[in-house]
Amino acid sequence: MSSHRRRARQSRTRQRAVIAGAFVATIGLGVGLGVWASTSGDGDGGPASAAGAGEREPGRAATGATPRGATPSPTRTYPLSQAPRTIPAVRSHTPARGPGWKPAAGERVVVADASLADEGRLIAGELGLAYAGQASGDRAGDLRLALDHDKGAGPESYTMTVRGGRVTISGPSDAGVFYGTRTLKQEVHGGGTAPEGVVRDQPAKPERGFMVDIARKYYTAGWIEDRVRELGDLKYNELGLHFSDDQGFRIASDTHPEIVSGRHLTKAQVKKIVQLAAARHITVVPEIDSPGHLGAVIAAHPDLQLRNAQGTATRGAIDISKSASAKIVDDLLDEYAGLFPGADWNLGGDEYQALMVSHPETSYPQLAAAARSAYGSGGTVADLTTGWLNDRAATVRAHHRTPRAWNDGFFRGTSVQPDKDIRVGYWTGKEIGARPPAEYLGAGRKVINYNDTYLYYVLGQPNDFVYPTGRLIYEQWTPRVLRGTTAVPARYDAQILGGSFAVWGDFPNAQTQDQVAAGIRMPLRATAQKLWDARRPTLTWAQFKALAGRLG
Repeated sequence: MSSHRRRARQSRTRQRAVIAGAFVATIGLGVGLGVWASTSGDGDGGPASAAGAGEREPGRAATGATPRGATPSPTRTYPLSQAPRTIPAVRSHTPARGPGWKPAAGERVVVADASLADEGRLIAGELGLAYAGQASGDRAGDLRLALDHDKGAGPESYTMTVRGGRVTISGPSDAGVFYGTRTLKQEVHGGGTAPEGVVRDQPAKPERGFMVDIARKYYTAGWIEDRVRELGDLKYNELGLHFSDDQGFRIASDTHPEIVSGRHLTKAQVKKIVQLAAARHITVVPEIDSPGHLGAVIAAHPDLQLRNAQGTATRGAIDISKSASAKIVDDLLDEYAGLFPGADWNLGGDEYQALMVSHPETSYPQLAAAARSAYGSGGTVADLTTGWLNDRAATVRAHHRTPRAWNDGFFRGTSVQPDKDIRVGYWTGKEIGARPPAEYLGAGRKVINYNDTYLYYVLGQPNDFVYPTGRLIYEQWTPRVLRGTTAVPARYDAQILGGSFAVWGDFPNAQTQDQVAAGIRMPLRATAQKLWDARRPTLTWAQFKALAGRLG
């Protein structure tokens, strides 16, 4: 073989290798990149030139047959799409071959139902699209939102279909459609393109919350609004505001302005927060804790403070034997019912100091006397305190609210039982006479998980609390882990409505509000993941953190 022919053959071999390598590399780039299959070998890695409209390529027969040696027209194929990477992760994705979808100038958001206008305008603004309302006809590039009225689907479920250069997000409710737009927003922000295929998604738990103690530490309205936006993008649906405690009362009051702290939120600011939350399908759950943690109220009404048999004042505790104590708390519950229109109300009920001593009846004889008067000779301070909780539940129930209380506001062995509809916020197993979660669940109660081993961010880290990083939540916690690190039996899963990550202000100056926002960033994302899908995540913690960084 001549050296000339040998060099020509080697050149062709190298050329084929380059083309094959380019093909494989392009496949490896993943969703959204097409592969132009060509044997033209034009040397720049791009597609061969296609003939113009109405023209034949040089050398091509008029019949359309490809003569020997002619360059064929390019064809485009796509690899199967990959599931989108979002927080929380979608529960199901059916892959498909196609370019996916990315927003472009001039493209539209259209809605099939007028009730989806808020969701449509929000996602249009976030992705730089035009909001077209209930426009007729479909266009290339459209994002379409629709209600599908699927009675068999969960109320917060949605389906997102990316096909043919368009996106359709549908669900049985506007909440589900909203969550679909959050998935799309993350896909675009994280990778530029929503992958081809169909996402079917819904949360594992109906209550996915974040609670912040704004009583002991003042947070600006702007900070709270920023958390609402963050929560919405992570598919949370509840924001708890603990705004009354020993150190402060942080929302303006018309009925009792004397109790309000100097730094507080105005009612106009709270209304704006509530409206912003509602637009993101988040319910704001208020908490006026009683009969303990009422120091700010008592400071203006010292005659209502609980005192023991020696006359010593009991910190933060109101004297529930006095009718004036019930009146002032009910005044506040009635007043704020108009400010917080959501369906739930937290009555607190925890850490009442009268029940944290060895002999409550001896230490607080006035409470013992009131208990016997109300419930007979066997009445106890625990009975009286349970009666107080039931009375406050009746107050909020009159406003069509569903009450909840902390688990240490429920007592074993009382003749008076807490009302059946009072839900349990289970946070600890460290109180005197601690009751395990199974006791509440076995009694048929519905429970929200606030497990202080995983879900508590306590400023100053007192009492062996450590700022959580989110890793243990992500790797170990599930909604069934109500106390410590042990899960309750699976038969109780349906009674556990969900969970809530909580920030408490025990030492309010330990961190600035910006430091708090930074510190809770990953724990919020880990909690969101496990409330949406309690199964073991597919990503490692390192991968999850990297994804969170990419999504912003």
